[in-house]
Amino acid sequence: MNTQTGSDVILDRMMSLHPKVIDLTLDRVWTLLKALDNPERKLPPVIHIAGTNGKGSTQAMIRAGLEAAGKSVHAYTSPHLARFHERIRLAGDLITEAHLTEVLDECYSANDGANITYFEITTCAALLAFARTKADFTLLEVGLGGRLDATNVIDKPALTIITPVSMDHEGFLGDTLAKIAGEKAGIIKRGVPCVVGPQADEAMEVIETQAARLGAPLLAYGQQWHVSEERGRLIYQDETGLLDLKLPNLPGQHQLQNAGAAIAALRHLKMPEASFDGAVENAYWPARMQHLKGTPLNDLAPQADLWLDGGHNPAAGDALALHLRGLPKRPTYLICGMLNTKDVRGYLRPLAGVANHLTAVSIPGETNTLSAEDTAEAARDVGLKTDEAETVETALQQIARTEPQARILICGSLYLAGHVLRTIG
Repeated sequence: MNTQTGSDVILDRMMSLHPKVIDLTLDRVWTLLKALDNPERKLPPVIHIAGTNGKGSTQAMIRAGLEAAGKSVHAYTSPHLARFHERIRLAGDLITEAHLTEVLDECYSANDGANITYFEITTCAALLAFARTKADFTLLEVGLGGRLDATNVIDKPALTIITPVSMDHEGFLGDTLAKIAGEKAGIIKRGVPCVVGPQADEAMEVIETQAARLGAPLLAYGQQWHVSEERGRLIYQDETGLLDLKLPNLPGQHQLQNAGAAIAALRHLKMPEASFDGAVENAYWPARMQHLKGTPLNDLAPQADLWLDGGHNPAAGDALALHLRGLPKRPTYLICGMLNTKDVRGYLRPLAGVANHLTAVSIPGETNTLSAEDTAEAARDVGLKTDEAETVETALQQIARTEPQARILICGSLYLAGHVLRTIG
């Protein structure tokens, strides 16, 4: 039985419009946007977010903060986890199937068979939907890099944000932190303030140079704003004063820094006090140390403590390891599947110090999955005890037989996380 929707059919067609999945340039995007009567010029004020880690969480907190202040917000993010519709949120709500089909079809027709990547044409569809729906703000998350990303078409955003930059996608962005930071800093616009999260010195130097060249004021962590945890509270301080807030409801020590960037953005936008509470208390972002409860997967290991995370680079591995160390002591088992484009050993190395065991799986339906055998080999190389399983479900059952009360983290890729979320409905 064919369960494809109208949008699925068009999205499948769009996959064939370019021989490469990634081909960084803005020429094709500008051509299509012109054919669509330049929707990027008709958006509510834009907040543009780049970075290696924390983009999605920071966006989720800003959206929660703006909505707590009574604002309506468009939001664009990628990749999706379970359904494409997750990428486009119109004035607070996920885009409907009918609306998505309409804008995809319009973009497909306007493109008229020309070469364009899947991400480029679907980003144009999102901008078209945003331009036609009333809202107070637009949040745009960069897909890859920044300088040549399809989202980088806004002449004068209200604000740009660069979350922590680390090594990832070296084949596209460069093989040094400075080169990668240069690509991320490509979203900085002349005279537009830029909120900057914690950065290594090498990355910060590049960002500061680009901002100075364009006369863009920086609102940087450790300089214009500070955030820390004190006695179980989030303490934020800038020149406006001090905020004493609850800790972020998104788990992980790194979410303090993401919350700080979100609050710095909300402060710059002169949002009321309710927005700061909303940012830390109301944000929701799936597959970022998401606690799974009451799902069919929990039934396979009923006494286990089950978590899901889509982080996939060395910085994400560091953040996960730090978070796991802070949880109550319990045997920790990983179920891990990764893409063959990632630094697998770099990701797993910090986790080797906190996990008792890793079960490797291949990511179902993913062409670029690393085989379970290769993931297991990489895990052994960094000192983890390992075995392999055909599926996540099989892995859960194996662990439940060995250590029924384990803490189990399914991790290694957003694509694996997406598969899990589709599985549990």
